[in-house]
Amino acid sequence: MIEVKHLYKSFDDKDVLRDINAVFETGKTNLIIGQSGSGKTVLMKNLVGLLDPSKGEVLYDGRNFVALSKEEKVKMRREMGMIFQGSALFDSLTVLENVMFPLDMFSSMTYRERVRRAQECLSRVNLIDAQGKYPGELSGGMQKRVAIARAIVMNPKYLFCDEPNSGLDPKTSLVIDELLSGITKEYGITTIINTHDMNSVMGIGESIIFIYKGTLEWSGTKDDVMSSTNEKLNALVFASDLFRKVKEVENQE
Repeated sequence: MIEVKHLYKSFDDKDVLRDINAVFETGKTNLIIGQSGSGKTVLMKNLVGLLDPSKGEVLYDGRNFVALSKEEKVKMRREMGMIFQGSALFDSLTVLENVMFPLDMFSSMTYRERVRRAQECLSRVNLIDAQGKYPGELSGGMQKRVAIARAIVMNPKYLFCDEPNSGLDPKTSLVIDELLSGITKEYGITTIINTHDMNSVMGIGESIIFIYKGTLEWSGTKDDVMSSTNEKLNALVFASDLFRKVKEVENQE
């Protein structure tokens, strides 16, 4: 579980995040949603230590990440997995080598053990047959699945996903959502997903926080979204004709 307590972040005396309080639960897909410029990306960067909060706490199972020493933070980051918006794969490495990379850097496993572990993770995302290929030979969805395999290869306690469905078609996005949801439950990970994909919100949003202009505007589940009376949230979620019609049907019933 990750807890955020009274978190503020400012740049040049401009408040980007103000008094954020949230709980991201273990074994659940926790979503951060908001319009562009709302502060959701800044919040995630504060969670993983890419930015330091101006004030407040970020507690990883009770451990205040903000207060840790540099060495302690480096050690703790080994408990984290990251899936970047652009997948961030190494073009010069094969799929297998990409997934093995964190093991090569941080584990004490033998080469054979590292290969076996990487292959296990590729099998989990249904890409074992692509292990000898290079990223440039893969579709965007396949590259994202390689990124997921690499993110879980170190058995992380915490998984952070920055717009994992960016640039993907709806069918492929659904595959990625199902993978992330399944892996979260299978491994008991605290998964946090930064997204603007409303299909993800309604599909796997077990715990959702909505950031609006740097403040926590709303929190709930995907089921709560349908009955929400928050106008700002509704404007974001039901912007598309499909979701607006679903909302209208729900209200009529």
